[in-house]
Amino acid sequence: MASADLRRELDCSICLSIYTDPVTLRCGHNFCRGCIDRTLDTQKEWNTPYNCPDCRAKFRNRPALQRNITLCNIVESLRSTRPDQEETGIFCTYCIHSPVPAAKSCLHCEASLCDNHLRVHSKSPEHVLCDPTTVLGNRKCSVHKKVLEYYCNKDSVCICASCCLIGEHRGHLVESLDGASEKKKEKLRDVLQKLSTKRAEAEKRVQSLQERRREDKGRAPGVIETVTALFRDIRRLLEDLEKRILSEISRQEQRVSLSVSDLIQQLEIKKDELSGKMRHIEELCNMSDPVTVLQEPDTGDLCDTEDTERHDNQVRGAGDLDVGLISGTLHTGLCDIMTGRNVFFYLQEPADLFLDIATAGNNIHISTDRKSASWKGINQNRPVTPARFYYGQVISSRRFSSGRHYWEVDVSKSEWWKVGMCYPSIDRRGEQSYIGYNNKSWCLCRYNNQYSVLHDGTETQLPDNIPCDRMRIYLDYEAGQISFYSLCDPIRHLHTYTAALTEPLHAAIGAYSGCITMSGRVRR
Repeated sequence: MASADLRRELDCSICLSIYTDPVTLRCGHNFCRGCIDRTLDTQKEWNTPYNCPDCRAKFRNRPALQRNITLCNIVESLRSTRPDQEETGIFCTYCIHSPVPAAKSCLHCEASLCDNHLRVHSKSPEHVLCDPTTVLGNRKCSVHKKVLEYYCNKDSVCICASCCLIGEHRGHLVESLDGASEKKKEKLRDVLQKLSTKRAEAEKRVQSLQERRREDKGRAPGVIETVTALFRDIRRLLEDLEKRILSEISRQEQRVSLSVSDLIQQLEIKKDELSGKMRHIEELCNMSDPVTVLQEPDTGDLCDTEDTERHDNQVRGAGDLDVGLISGTLHTGLCDIMTGRNVFFYLQEPADLFLDIATAGNNIHISTDRKSASWKGINQNRPVTPARFYYGQVISSRRFSSGRHYWEVDVSKSEWWKVGMCYPSIDRRGEQSYIGYNNKSWCLCRYNNQYSVLHDGTETQLPDNIPCDRMRIYLDYEAGQISFYSLCDPIRHLHTYTAALTEPLHAAIGAYSGCITMSGRVRR
């Protein structure tokens, strides 16, 4: 037993197998180099402190791994002298003084034997030998207690000879265990090949996603710099516009001030003239000699109405600030700023998107402006052509083979709908023609008040609380991305598909109740 306890001391506590290239941490515990490397990588990925898996001793930095030369030599020596024990851990039943690795197990005796006991073991046919195992009872028939020799194809179980002759499997098609095992192995090899292919595909997708993540990380600083520069330019242009507007206000203020000052000066002169005339008249009024008063020249109408009106017009002519001119300058300047910045946001002059009636299923109605699709359930009697969908679906007349675009739909009048994009080669009849049920279409769907996205028959459920009845579909053709958004406030991203696009794409609508309307134009 002491030997067995010593053997357990040579097992790694992570993989529970004998050490492979054992290394030591500073706390004194040993591990396989590969096992502890993976553990430390996981701790780093989860952003947890580095620690020993055995004693939980913590390390500020990733601990250095020191090769345990003595333990390496012990492990190598054990492997060279006792390879069977290393592989199976099964010991001879009859070696009671010290554990000796078993070479074979006897199904008849239900015992394991080392090389020495195997030499004296019975060679009779009922003593069937197999590789060392601890589940000897599973190799015998539970009914007849005989060794399993055959395989019943009808019931898919291993049976003994008595089961074939007198048991419940009498008359069934049976074959030897080796033959049945080979057939199953062939099937397993086929499954293994398929799994290997799928694993390779998964690995390829992982690599693709990792590459995409690296590209996104590499692209983000450039986008940040572009946006930062954009807002820096906008701020500069706004400051320039502010200076222009304030300068215009100052110029108008100075002009009005000068004009009013001139009028004040003119009126002051006029006031002095009037004061002089008033004094002269007062002197005349105070004279007692009538001859002098009558001989004084006539003063005329001192309250000349035209002169008063002329001065009033001059006051009005001095005017106020020209708010209209200021507002016009401000509006024009803001429009010029936004027009000059729109290139970054892909808001160039939009192009209309129309539904192609030649593709519309005969149970939906297309509006006159070709912007809406409505479920009617009544045959519209359109001619049946290879381009026409059998079901209530329609695609756009325009297609996209490059660039970034988006289009929007109003789905408030429908309870069951699909909106998305598809290749022109999508089938037009049969179950595989439904949008999202094939590898040629991607869509956002609502049915029974449940939201989901579909592609190639695979459905991904979305949260129920999508608060908006207007949806946006965004396409970045070069990046191979088709995204869906809910146009609530703020705009909410629902899902993004990434694919290697091989054909142009059309906008697609499935109208199975109510009415779906393209509420806007396609924008670049």
